[in-house]
Amino acid sequence: MVTAETFKRGVNKGLSTTWELTKVVVPVYIFVTFLSYTPILEWLAKACQPFMYYLGLPGEASLALVMGMSINLYAAIGVMTTLALTSKEVTILAMMLLLCHSLPMETAVAKRTGVSGSFVVIMRLILSLISGLILNILM
Repeated sequence: MVTAETFKRGVNKGLSTTWELTKVVVPVYIFVTFLSYTPILEWLAKACQPFMYYLGLPGEASLALVMGMSINLYAAIGVMTTLALTSKEVTILAMMLLLCHSLPMETAVAKRTGVSGSFVVIMRLILSLISGLILNILM
């Protein structure tokens, strides 16, 4: 049964979560938009294009991968919103990030459980790349 207290707590948690996401997504969105007016993003896209071709992604998507793997998924989402991606490209990018996101933070957590940090990073990177290649072939 939904009471006024439950509703109030839900609204507060929803607003808190929205604020946390906004603190990450908006600055990344502004940063990437700024980069799009400089030659840096174009240079990065051209440098990554040959590799990204095998994953079925445009070169610009490399920035989303780097942000997602190094910071978190919300940073990657901020980058993805600035790109004109097809549904196939979004699916491939989302699957790759699902398997390989927030590497520094999650590797630290894994190490505290006794797992080798380098093993975790290497396996997640390999699985992410394999999933991108397979999805590109299948879709």
